[in-house]
Amino acid sequence: MEDFKTITVTKGEKALEIHNPTSYSLIGMGAQGAVFQLSEDKCVKIYSDPLQAKMEEEALEAGKHLPFMPLVFETGPNYIVMEYFNAPTLKEYLRNCTYIPDSIVKKLLYILKELKQAKFTMIDAPLRHIFVVGNEELKVIDHVNSFKRIHPVPLKLLRDLKIILLKDSFLDQVKKLDPDTFNEWEDYFNQNSLDFRNIPVHSGGSGNGVKVDSAITQTLIGKGHQGAVYRVSEETCVKLYGKTEHANQEKMVLLSSQDLPFIPKVFETGPNYILMEYLLGPDLNTFLKKQSALSEDITKRLLYILKTMEKSGFKQIDAPLRHIIVTKNGFKLVDHVYSFSREQKRPLELFKDLRERNFLDAFLEQVKAIDPGTYGEWTKTPIPLDENENTLV
Repeated sequence: MEDFKTITVTKGEKALEIHNPTSYSLIGMGAQGAVFQLSEDKCVKIYSDPLQAKMEEEALEAGKHLPFMPLVFETGPNYIVMEYFNAPTLKEYLRNCTYIPDSIVKKLLYILKELKQAKFTMIDAPLRHIFVVGNEELKVIDHVNSFKRIHPVPLKLLRDLKIILLKDSFLDQVKKLDPDTFNEWEDYFNQNSLDFRNIPVHSGGSGNGVKVDSAITQTLIGKGHQGAVYRVSEETCVKLYGKTEHANQEKMVLLSSQDLPFIPKVFETGPNYILMEYLLGPDLNTFLKKQSALSEDITKRLLYILKTMEKSGFKQIDAPLRHIIVTKNGFKLVDHVYSFSREQKRPLELFKDLRERNFLDAFLEQVKAIDPGTYGEWTKTPIPLDENENTLV
């Protein structure tokens, strides 16, 4: 019999990297590990991080008395051999349903209550982690974060049901079957649905970041000198400003540039806030930390943004790496408070950022090949990379 322990799973630049010298089939892969089928009723999950293997082992041990948990046959420093389910996920099972069967609702409520009773902090499970076996028996996998993440209500489950248009059907039945649980969930959402318009953000004064209330339950994404950004929903975030003049400056830029593909979509504005699309993805600075070379594609994308800004009347022509979000729909550029007010012809902050990543020379060489005119404009005088150094390119 082949030894599954010869399989290695490590973190790669963008995804897990797998070396599998065996004939065991890869049947699943996520953020923590990869799963291989060993037999008709067994599989092994191999983790890139032994700590996460230990976390899931402890969760499975704590829930071994629960009928919806997979059986565990063997554990090791970076693996768990457990029960394999040759069955559809609940997401697949419900795909063509116009309403969710009450039998499924009852079983989901049972699972959630038992997780709570077992002192799990993550009282939740996405549809893809629930399998429908036998006579609509449900089994739940992936318990790495069961004692790490705090989900007192099933946030992922409700999110997934909303995507397949079954959330309302589910909640209607929960309200009838278990009014106490329904009211508990409703209270939680009411308490955590603070109107973002009432979140206080104050200017920190010259040279300082804005001040925010640490007691606010809304998720703080980030804050800077002009404002703070909070997550409002799965699709939206809000930027609140310490000064209304900064809100008005950025509002003018964003609203007049909604046709540009790299500008975030705006949904609502107020005296001190802008509600806009939430951008899912890493910033370009974080992305480039994992790259050994600067691709020409990235250079072309940056060049397109900078030249489009210039053609569109922007005065501050710059794109700091931390302000570029790498999304599935391309690069998005945030933070435009001074885009129409500060005069800057060259992307000096971008140059400095690229130099820190050791990509400035490659970037300029690629720009020279793609657009000699722009390269000439940028380099006809020395590029000031810091206060004490001028570098001729």
